[in-house]
Amino acid sequence: MTATPALLLASSSPFRRELLGKLHLEFSHQSPDIDETRLEGETPTDLVIRLAREKAAALAEQHPDTLIIGSDQVAVLGDQVLGKPGTREKAIEQLSAASGQRVTFLTGLCLLNTATGRTQSACEPFNVQFRTLRQEQIERYVDLEQPLNCAGSFKSEGLGIVLFKALEGRDPNSLIGLPLIVLTEFLAAEGIQLPL
Repeated sequence: MTATPALLLASSSPFRRELLGKLHLEFSHQSPDIDETRLEGETPTDLVIRLAREKAAALAEQHPDTLIIGSDQVAVLGDQVLGKPGTREKAIEQLSAASGQRVTFLTGLCLLNTATGRTQSACEPFNVQFRTLRQEQIERYVDLEQPLNCAGSFKSEGLGIVLFKALEGRDPNSLIGLPLIVLTEFLAAEGIQLPL
């Protein structure tokens, strides 16, 4: 029986670590240092796939014979890309814009095998229909949950669920930041059939 290669999550996100833990695989994690600036003319789908690949590739040299998982996410409202707000004011602004609207979350995923150089990547969409929210609801939510490091300014795995009218997508894990259904398919292509 062939040994399972080392698995590395190229992320500092505790939410992604928790999601990956659902698969009962041993893994380590490390934060990649990349520039996440959107390129001129780059579509949101191309952006998240590129960043997921760059996150995995940034750690490849340090981790030979490893399967590296990179992931990135943006929220799209109309033709506007909503990233991580970073400040209370920006979070309130994003949620105010999303009130009563449909927001599409795009999560890019990459699995890089540093032993073979093989890269698998995909973009998993997930749609969120927001309730019509009052200003005080938005402010109270932001103050309670502090979603400043979350694309779209909410945590769906927490209190953020009260902001929604409906959810639509293949994999609810992708809304939190790591599409496990696609990842399981990528791992199977590398010979890792789950559950182990």
